[in-house]
Amino acid sequence: MVSTTDNLGILLHDATRLVRKRLDRRIAHLGLSTAQWRLLVGTLRSGSATQARLAEKLEIEPISVSRLIDRMEQAGWVSREADPADRRAKVIVPTEKAQASYETIRNEARGVISEALTGISNERQAILMECLQQLVTNLSTDESLCSAPLAASGTRK
Repeated sequence: MVSTTDNLGILLHDATRLVRKRLDRRIAHLGLSTAQWRLLVGTLRSGSATQARLAEKLEIEPISVSRLIDRMEQAGWVSREADPADRRAKVIVPTEKAQASYETIRNEARGVISEALTGISNERQAILMECLQQLVTNLSTDESLCSAPLAASGTRK
């Protein structure tokens, strides 16, 4: 029998990939790639963000984010503006076009999640959310702790 630890990572990856693919299909009419709608949602939630912060959130190289933003700026989704806190930096700001599409993206995302949760009771959904939140909390510790070797007892040094 395969243990939970052998399957959890694969299940989380597969579930995330399938949700993303389904949402891609449902918002294809907007003309946004996965990376574009993820960047767009990030800026819409925060109001603005630096390219460096977006690269970190999307887990892609800054040069890739720069090219992505170039394409999105040309398509009217975002604009680059001077960072009020640092004149040398630019912040990426969603345009009115992006703001007008946000509700569509959110509604489609809710629909995909609803599909994904079909057949799971409200009680089990609440447990799933609690467990996933704990998983995020557990893994949101200082990175230096994550690289520390495990002691013989199974705890971190």
